[in-house]
Amino acid sequence: MTETELPAALAEPVTRVGGGWTSLLVVANIGLWLGIYAPIQVLLPEQAELLDSANKELVFGVVMGVGAVVSLFANPLVGLASDRTRSRFGRRHPWTLLGALVGAIGLVILALAPNVVVMTIGWCVVQAGLNGMLATLTSALPDRVPVAQRAEIGGLVGISQMLGTVLGAVLVTVVVTSVRSGYLACALVVVAGVLGFVLRTKDPALPRTWKPANSRRAAVAELWVSPRAHPDFAWAWGCHFLIILGNALGTYYLLFFLKDAVHYPDPDTGLLIMMGLYGVALVIGGLTVGRLSDRSGNRKRYVQLAAVVMAAAAFILTGWQTWPAALLAAPLLGVGFGAYWAVALAILTQVLPTAQDRAKDLGVVNLANLLPQVIAPLLAIVILAGLGGYPSLFAAAGLVTLAAGCLIAGVRTVR
Repeated sequence: MTETELPAALAEPVTRVGGGWTSLLVVANIGLWLGIYAPIQVLLPEQAELLDSANKELVFGVVMGVGAVVSLFANPLVGLASDRTRSRFGRRHPWTLLGALVGAIGLVILALAPNVVVMTIGWCVVQAGLNGMLATLTSALPDRVPVAQRAEIGGLVGISQMLGTVLGAVLVTVVVTSVRSGYLACALVVVAGVLGFVLRTKDPALPRTWKPANSRRAAVAELWVSPRAHPDFAWAWGCHFLIILGNALGTYYLLFFLKDAVHYPDPDTGLLIMMGLYGVALVIGGLTVGRLSDRSGNRKRYVQLAAVVMAAAAFILTGWQTWPAALLAAPLLGVGFGAYWAVALAILTQVLPTAQDRAKDLGVVNLANLLPQVIAPLLAIVILAGLGGYPSLFAAAGLVTLAAGCLIAGVRTVR
C-alpha cells in the first residue's frame, strides 16, 4: 500500500479525544511511571545499601546501567511488533497488557532478591516489561490524537509521569515502609493501572489482509533512522536525549545527595517533599504550556524556555548544597520539565518518518529516554568519585540541558 492507501488504523487522526479516554491513558501511564521511578528514586538505592552499604553508589549504578541496556532493545522491538500485530484485540493493547505483567513479575523478583545478581536480573525483567508497555502507550498519541490537540494531551502524559514519580515516593515511604512490600505494592499498581485502558478503550485493528511495506528483518534494519533523510527527526531526537540526560544527572542521586551532601536528618521525607514541590510545578508547567502551544502552533520557543528553567535549577544546586536551595530547585525543575514534556511529544510525533511504523519510530524516540539510564549512572559515578562531587554533577546537568535547547533550533518543519 502507498501512504495514501493505508488502513484506517494508520490514518492521521482528526477527531479530538474525550476526557474518558484521556483519563484512562493518564492512569495507565501513572502506573507505568510509578513502577519505574519508585524503584529508581527510593527502592533500588535502599536495596543497594542493604546488600552492599560500602559500595552502594556503584551497585546502584551497575544495576541501573544493565537494566537500561535491556530497555534499549525492548522498547523499539515491542513497538515494531505492535506495528505489525493483526490481532482482533488490536495492535497495541495485547502488548501493553503483556508488558505490565512482565514488569510486575520483575518487581516480585526484586522483592525476593537475596543478592546483587538477582537484584540485577529483577530490574532487567522490569525494564523489559515496562519499556514494552511504554512503547505502546506512547503510540496512543499519534494513533488517536489529532495534531492540534497533541501538546495538551502530551502535557497530561507528562503530568502522569510526575504523578507516578510522586505517588510512588509516597507509596514506598509512607504507605509501605519496607523494600519488599514496596516492590510488591508497585507490581499491583502497574497491573491495576493498565487494565482500565486496555479493557475500556478501542484499539483499531489492522485488517487481516494488510501487509506491511517491508519485512520484519527489513524493519529491524530500519531501526536506524537516517539523519540525512529525516533531519528534523534527528534534531528533535538529539534535543530529547540531552533533556532526559540532564534530568537524569540532576535527579537520580537525590536520595544520596540529601543524605551525604545536605545532611538532611530524614532523607526519605526530604525526597518526598522535593517530589511534591516538583510535582505541583510540573502540573502547572505542563497544562499551561501545552494549551499555549496548541493555540499558537509554536513549539520550539517553549522547549528553549523550558531548557533554560531546568538548567537554572541545576545551577542552583551547583552553588549551594543546602536544604533551602533544594526547596528552590525542585519546583524550578518541575515547571521546566512539565513545559518541555508537553511540547516535546507534540514535536516528536509531528516529525515521525512514516505512519505505518509509528510505534517502531517512537521506540527509537524512546531510546532517547533510555540511553540516559545507561549513561547517567556511569557519568555520575565518575563525577562523584573524582571530578568534584555533587557540585560538578549538577553543573554537568545544567550544561547538558542548555545544549538541548540549542539543538531544537535545527527543526525546520515545526515552528
